[in-house]
Amino acid sequence: MTEAIRIILIDDHTLFRKGLAELLERHGKVSVVAMSGNAHETRVLLAQHRPDVAVLDLNMPDIDGITLIEQLRAEGHMLPILLLTVSDAQDDLAAALRAGARGYLLKNMEPDEVEDAILRAARGETVVAPEMTGKLVNLLDQKQGTSDSLLAQLTQREREILTYLSRGQSNKAIARALDISHDTVKLHVRHILAKLNLSSRVEAAVFAVEHKFASRAPNGN
Repeated sequence: MTEAIRIILIDDHTLFRKGLAELLERHGKVSVVAMSGNAHETRVLLAQHRPDVAVLDLNMPDIDGITLIEQLRAEGHMLPILLLTVSDAQDDLAAALRAGARGYLLKNMEPDEVEDAILRAARGETVVAPEMTGKLVNLLDQKQGTSDSLLAQLTQREREILTYLSRGQSNKAIARALDISHDTVKLHVRHILAKLNLSSRVEAAVFAVEHKFASRAPNGN
């Protein structure tokens, strides 16, 4: 049996944390190894348990979730962080992606959908709630400028990698498929984001889907 994904739940509402933990653990695919209600406790628990994924609320009493993500990233915590919130505001989505969130989920999602998002994040994929997809596309429309001129900046290898990003592939999976190193893929992804004026892999994946990269051959043709 596949080992359960170890997660930390960060939310200041104790009942919500406990209820969600029970729902997520019922299938045995996710194990809630720690729960926290504030930033200080979160740092302590991250060091103690070293979870695979963090699920974080947007609004907390001592610090907002986006600021906490920024701080954790600056401190070297690179685990996937998913925001789980009631806010469907486009500005919050944009801020979360800029801060380094791996995904943006809504609290009205079904538990099975949240579980699936956690499993995908652990595999290196990026996820957003279905209700937020249109708003993510709006963000891209605001930022991308003239698509053809942006795409023209990409090298052939970058176009290949963008194709894999459109399919939700992790860096490790892309490295295996293209027979290149994981670090080389990471470098190419950074270049893709910079050239397309995007903030995250999520945005890159949506951009690629919008421009039909998912249906292209692996060589980008």
